[in-house]
Amino acid sequence: MRGWYISMVLLCSTVVAQVTVPSLPDFGKAYHVKGVISLPYAEIKEPFEAWFDIKGRTSRIDYYHGQVLTYQLGATLPWGSSYKITPETTEVELNVMKCFEVNGTKEEPITPQGSIPDLQGFMYLRMEHYEGTLCEVWQNVTTVGNKKNTYTLWVTRPEGGVMGGAEPPRPVHYEMMGYNTLLGSHYDKYLVDYKMFSSEFDPKVFALPVGMTCGPFPGPGAEHHLLANPMRDLIHTSSLGHAQRLFGHFKEQFGRHYGDEREHEKREHAFVHNLRFVHSMNRAGLSFSLAVNPLSDRSMSELSAMRGRKPRKTPNNGLPFPMHLYAGVQVPDQLDWRLYGAVTPVKDQAICGSCWSFATTGTVEGALFMKTGSLQVLSQQMLVDCSWGFGNNGCDGGEEWRAYEWIMKHGGIATMESYGPYQGMNGLCHLNSSQLTARVQSYTNVTSGDAEALKLALFKHGPVAVSIDAGHRSFVFYSHGVYYEPKCGNGTDSLDHAVLAVGYGVMNGESYWLVKNSWSTYWGNDGYILMSMKDNNCGVTTDATFVTLA
Repeated sequence: MRGWYISMVLLCSTVVAQVTVPSLPDFGKAYHVKGVISLPYAEIKEPFEAWFDIKGRTSRIDYYHGQVLTYQLGATLPWGSSYKITPETTEVELNVMKCFEVNGTKEEPITPQGSIPDLQGFMYLRMEHYEGTLCEVWQNVTTVGNKKNTYTLWVTRPEGGVMGGAEPPRPVHYEMMGYNTLLGSHYDKYLVDYKMFSSEFDPKVFALPVGMTCGPFPGPGAEHHLLANPMRDLIHTSSLGHAQRLFGHFKEQFGRHYGDEREHEKREHAFVHNLRFVHSMNRAGLSFSLAVNPLSDRSMSELSAMRGRKPRKTPNNGLPFPMHLYAGVQVPDQLDWRLYGAVTPVKDQAICGSCWSFATTGTVEGALFMKTGSLQVLSQQMLVDCSWGFGNNGCDGGEEWRAYEWIMKHGGIATMESYGPYQGMNGLCHLNSSQLTARVQSYTNVTSGDAEALKLALFKHGPVAVSIDAGHRSFVFYSHGVYYEPKCGNGTDSLDHAVLAVGYGVMNGESYWLVKNSWSTYWGNDGYILMSMKDNNCGVTTDATFVTLA
């Protein structure tokens, strides 16, 4: 009797085990899905809609509600083709939808791109509720070199229960966590929340728009596959994606050599997340575009050190802007002091928080040009080395007005030629009074928040030093177009970077300030940015100053 009881217990246990362990979810050979991709480390939440047909070797993924459309047509040509349809704005066309094509190769043929991971290698973990929905939890743990990646998918069955019914299962949430065993930290994380899933759709969605012709991708070819198929690097559990391969191109382009494997891992980590941010924002249809630049392997904490403007509560001794003197003055519709020879070439402040010194010299150089008709390159290094007594801290930050005060006390500032080249670090002050030029008599605070006052100051006095909120990834990777960042602050406490306003204008109906930065000509549009005038975005008009020479 006892043996019979034990046998029944074992039999029942076996039956329970068979019932509670589900079969691997099968989402079918074709499906239509909507969702949101979240990349926390890259500060991105990107909606998408996707269609997938493995039998027809086709797929399509739309981003930002159809702002950008991508097609993966594996059945075309010998190795298939990818297409990207995106709005393009030129000097003569505004937001015209254009199509670009990337053909596959024998080594890398185009294949349909799923928006749900292939679950081969995934193991069942448990049942749990995810945001109120009962789900099976499936997981894949992959280790390649120093990287341990954990991929987890939450799945629900339409009729409930672990075995479900005739309808296919539905994905609910997908999560990737990457842990670097060398660095002892997480290096990657991304999430996909699925909002809709269906196994039925019209196959006509894979047809390119009628009448649209597709040309080759413009520019260098290294990023083409990632641009044409951005989902691939997120969904598949491959050990090396296009983003990692592009890091090799980046190192070659900018001559990067890292000291050891740990440093290489950190730089690759930063690069991949910055690259994802750049491409995602470019799919969002903004008024400006972003691009990979020499800062792409830097962390946000490192980039913060480059801003270096350190506002303090101490009031400056600047004069108020004499608006009454300009009653009736008509400023031009656009202004660019570069065209008149009042602006020196863009420099690179390097990893030194000396932006304030570049803004200072820029407005003094402009004032000297307005007075003498001669453009001289003045020394930022002198201000970094010598103006500590007025509250500046060299490469650890400062303010323009403190530099003006130093120049006023010492009777001028040296040229770069006489003082020596900019070094990107603090140095010994070697002041020689006989070599000073540009004696500053006073400086003026342009009326805070008043765009018309700043236009008048630019028109009547030349380039103006301005302070901005530059603490956003979108600013770091700006390429061209009118920059508008909704997250920007414009209060005095938000302004962390000093730059030089050299003009203003209108592009595609959007008014902008023309601003010179000090992050080299590889940054932005040859070192410049067009900053939107809308709502005093990023605080351009909050704390502007210019000088008057004796």
